[in-house]
Amino acid sequence: MRKTETAIQRCKTMSTLQKILGGKWKLEILYYIAFNDIHRFGELRRQLGEITESSLTKQLRELEADGFLIRHDFKEIPPRVEYTLSDLGKSFIDVIDYMKQWGDRNLPDVIQEGTLSEQA
Repeated sequence: MRKTETAIQRCKTMSTLQKILGGKWKLEILYYIAFNDIHRFGELRRQLGEITESSLTKQLRELEADGFLIRHDFKEIPPRVEYTLSDLGKSFIDVIDYMKQWGDRNLPDVIQEGTLSEQA
């Protein structure tokens, strides 16, 4: 069976969500913008720690293209750009919050010990 035929048999909603939010950093980016009041590129990069500048740029551009973020360019020197949640992104806050609560309840040992295998 060809790949496209297999994709058609899958749940289209979940498949689409996976494509949009499947980046390694996307959920964390949305989380920090929504709950930690972090809006600037440099702040996000410091908060995420291990992310490269090019990877963060790519993830932010994809979230913007998919309608989750709005990019505000202040046209200043040095450059100042901030990211905020769009209406679509704001509508996703409850989902992120639920995922965080679920993880806190069901994954405390994994979170504390860092025993989850890393997949990049």
